[in-house]
Amino acid sequence: MSFKLPDLPYAHDALAPYMSRETLEYHHDKHHKAYVDNGNKLLEGSGLENKSLEDVVKGSFGKNAGLFNNAGQHYNHMHFWKWMKPNGGGDKIPAKLKAKIDSDLGGVAKMKEDFTQAGVTQFGSGWAWLAVKDGKLIVSKTPNGENPLVHGATPILGCDVWEHSYYIDYRNRRPDYLKAFLDHLVNWAHVEEMFVAATKQAKRRGPYLAGSSGHVLPAVGEFVRRPAGSCRPWGRCSHRGSDVP
Repeated sequence: MSFKLPDLPYAHDALAPYMSRETLEYHHDKHHKAYVDNGNKLLEGSGLENKSLEDVVKGSFGKNAGLFNNAGQHYNHMHFWKWMKPNGGGDKIPAKLKAKIDSDLGGVAKMKEDFTQAGVTQFGSGWAWLAVKDGKLIVSKTPNGENPLVHGATPILGCDVWEHSYYIDYRNRRPDYLKAFLDHLVNWAHVEEMFVAATKQAKRRGPYLAGSSGHVLPAVGEFVRRPAGSCRPWGRCSHRGSDVP
């Protein structure tokens, strides 16, 4: 699938004064567009042309740096625009998501503190994340265009800490930018939507993996029952790359 630059879900000046028209004109109209244009060129002949964006990101990681950088940034920004809205932010978080934040991250205040710290301490360009991994919420950070998809997690909120995302409005005050993002911009409804989707996806997967022929494989170490007539009707799975038995 080819990449396409999405329209912003609001006017260029809708997030002011926390994110200006000028920032969005540069960030969306120029930087994101460059990721799309360069990504489409690099996608040709990669063998990933018919894959979903998520699969392109995961399939190119560690194998095709140019494609990964642009596809990863395209994925990140596709959601970044939706993770913000006018009059967003604050602590009015949907109940199920808030309960998960409370149980996994020690409450909303602690989550915000850790999220801000992740963004502030990310050396150079990168992202701060709230993600679902192994059924739990985690806070993390990644360099450049990396995201939690390539680290076994599913992102549900991300903040871009590349300088082009904040330097026009905040200069070198990255902590102030992150505070404004959390207090005034986050679209918690979209965060919850991604949280619900990530949770459902994890439940569907369970402890199983897809085999090369499309069959479902048990996780390494899980006891499985082999077909009738097998000399070993029960055994422990020790492989992930071929089908059972």
